Amino acid sequence: MKITKVLKPSVAKKSAGKKVDFQLTAPDAKKVALTGDFNSWNTNGTKMKKDRNGVWSIGMTLNPGRYEYKFIVDGQWWTDPINSNTSKNSFGTINSVLEVGA
Repeated sequence: MKITKVLKPSVAKKSAGKKVDFQLTAPDAKKVALTGDFNSWNTNGTKMKKDRNGVWSIGMTLNPGRYEYKFIVDGQWWTDPINSNTSKNSFGTINSVLEVGA
C-alpha cells in the first residue's frame, strides 16, 4: 500500500484542552486508526474517517503535554512521515511525538 501524503497534526485552542486534527492521505487503505498515549495504545486505535479524496482524519481534544502516537494502516503500524519529532520506544521502533502547548 502506498501512502501518498500525510498532513502534520494541527492544533487549535479549545476550552477543555486543545483540539488536534490528524490527517493522513492514503487512498488505497481500507482501514486507518490512530493510537498513542492519548488512548492507552489501544491496538484497535481510534478509527479515522476517509473522505472521497482518500484523506483519513480524526479530531481529538488533548490536554497540554507530550504525546507519542502512530497510525495503524490496514494492520500496519506507521510513524507520521512528515513529523520529524520522534522517539525510540521500548520495542526498538520509532514513535511520532506531538507537543501540545498550554
